[in-house]
Amino acid sequence: MTKKKRENLGVALEIDGLEEKLSQCRRDLEAVNSRLYGAELSPEARRSLEKEKNSLMNKASNYEKELKLLRQENRKHMVLSVAIFILLSLIYTWWTM
Repeated sequence: MTKKKRENLGVALEIDGLEEKLSQCRRDLEAVNSRLYGAELSPEARRSLEKEKNSLMNKASNYEKELKLLRQENRKHMVLSVAIFILLSLIYTWWTM
């Protein structure tokens, strides 16, 4: 496997991993929200859940930013691959005429 293919595969795997982490983070956030608003809590328990909620929201935001950057990188790789394919197709067509 060429280095470029491994990089593209690596980016795709990173994207999949981050999407799974983001999904888990959002599920955890929903669970915290339901505990936070679903029951009568002591002030200390409420602060603890609010702190956990803020932490999860920050984590989700960071995952979204990383995903955005990885997707941009993935798009660049795809455009480069398509350009190389078109160039090689044109060269092959010219060569075989």
